[in-house]
Amino acid sequence: MEMHQVRYFLAVSRLLNFTRAAEECNVTQPSLTRAIKQLEAELGGDLFRRERPAAQLTELGQRMHPLLKQCYEAALGARSLASSFKSGEIGALRVALTHSIDLSLLIPHLDQIRRQFNRLEFRFLRGTGREVAEYLKKGEAELGIAAEIDEAWERLDVWPLFTENFDLVVSKGHPLAERGNIEFDDLRSEQLLSRTYCEHSTRLGASLREHGIDVDHSHEISSERDLIELVEADIGIGMVPHTSPIPQSLKRTAVAGLDARRTVNLYGVAGRQRTAAASAVMRMLRGADWRQFLDNCEAT
Repeated sequence: MEMHQVRYFLAVSRLLNFTRAAEECNVTQPSLTRAIKQLEAELGGDLFRRERPAAQLTELGQRMHPLLKQCYEAALGARSLASSFKSGEIGALRVALTHSIDLSLLIPHLDQIRRQFNRLEFRFLRGTGREVAEYLKKGEAELGIAAEIDEAWERLDVWPLFTENFDLVVSKGHPLAERGNIEFDDLRSEQLLSRTYCEHSTRLGASLREHGIDVDHSHEISSERDLIELVEADIGIGMVPHTSPIPQSLKRTAVAGLDARRTVNLYGVAGRQRTAAASAVMRMLRGADWRQFLDNCEAT
């Protein structure tokens, strides 16, 4: 069954005239009649009684009409959807992020891209650095954002976006919240919250351990939200990236001498065709003024 056969059938069903239906479909009447006969042969019976002055649907034609109409409309919908995907009017922007990357990094750019592409859907995938790499390899994500992926795949493109420090966060009721300068000596008696979900946790732990901080007996936390809630409850103190937003109930401060910077990178797959939306987001992120973004974080 061909879609042009169904289109001719629906035209004759509506107009009840083969000649007028052929004119509407912009084909000759013999071509239209031949196509309908082929359709009748496939369906195993006549669809029309060819009477004058008007053709009439047979019982088979009446029963087939709603089914063929539904089939034709579905085909038109599929064609329209495919065209929209190709033009970038609709589709899904698939981005994979590690657990330690806050979505606030993307919000200004997502708002801008949403206005450029009509009916664009966002799909965000979360995982470890290795899982983000797998999302990219399998094509489940077009772009990845992480501090480190720990993957040596030769097709992995990497574009550094910005470098940031880690800050200490404590509850506003904690004694350290009143201190202007935090030294390593101030942390030795504190219960730390270990960022096991962060791809930078090993390096951060090593830096703290070098200064005599006991990181081996810290509380192990599996998400940024859990860390924030535990710090709010004064169950421990934690380290968060400088760009990570925190609630007003917490105090953020730098630790003098702490060398635990991380670089946030944008990842893509070399040689793989990207959607128009993904290409646009990539250009935005690579061309963004991240220095200003970091300064705004400093101000807040």
